[in-house]
Amino acid sequence: MSIVQTIILAIIQGIGEFLPISSSAHLIIVPFLFNLKEHSLSFDVALHFGTLIAVLLVYFKDWWNLFKGAFNKVVHKKNSFNNKMFWFLVIATIPGALIGKLFEEPIENVLRSNYVLIALALGIMGILIYIGDKWASKKYKGKETEFKNLTLKQTFIIGLSQALAVIPGFSRSGTTILTARLMGVSRSAAAKFTFLLSVPIIFGATILKLPDMIAGFDIYLIIGILVSAIVGVLSIKFLLKYIKTHDFAIFAYYRVIIAIIVLAKVFFF
Repeated sequence: MSIVQTIILAIIQGIGEFLPISSSAHLIIVPFLFNLKEHSLSFDVALHFGTLIAVLLVYFKDWWNLFKGAFNKVVHKKNSFNNKMFWFLVIATIPGALIGKLFEEPIENVLRSNYVLIALALGIMGILIYIGDKWASKKYKGKETEFKNLTLKQTFIIGLSQALAVIPGFSRSGTTILTARLMGVSRSAAAKFTFLLSVPIIFGATILKLPDMIAGFDIYLIIGILVSAIVGVLSIKFLLKYIKTHDFAIFAYYRVIIAIIVLAKVFFF
């Protein structure tokens, strides 16, 4: 694999992990569309490690306060928002992580090279994101739940929806943001909770596959980690700023367009 391909895939991971467009699908369909060499599992793990660094850089202070809140509750019996949110995140992580672990490998084996199903997942989720976001804006106008008011029920269901992300094309961030919007969570709160929730999921996946990354460690992995981390930080900041004045329609349009391109490549080229 060349340096250019390494950088391209790392940029794709950095963008796709946090924008609701599915990084896993793009890491599969971009090599397919442009006839690029297939990358290794160790490289895939390295790219995810890079995006873990990105979200930790952006939300380091938040996670520090969350841990402090949990510590103060256990040691000093002090209740706080940070303690509550820490446990909300822990509870929200469990169902998605367990279901994802059980079904990730069989689904990956079946779908990883099935470009038609990946394209359909991209397109269908794009349509659902568009409809769901528009519907939520009308239904919950003036009554949307902000981050500080998230409930255990809302966060648990958002966490549960992560399980769908094992299907390439659905997108972890896309699924969790859509689920949050359908429950009346504001766009900014949905995005922030999604990004915070990505930390334990990506961290757990990286730890489980760390031996693969170490076994294949080389200069390409270092470049992949650095580039995906830098692009990941920019993607998070972009989305948080973008949704202050825009909806998710542009991502829905993009998903449908890229799905059509993939289907055209499969059936006509």
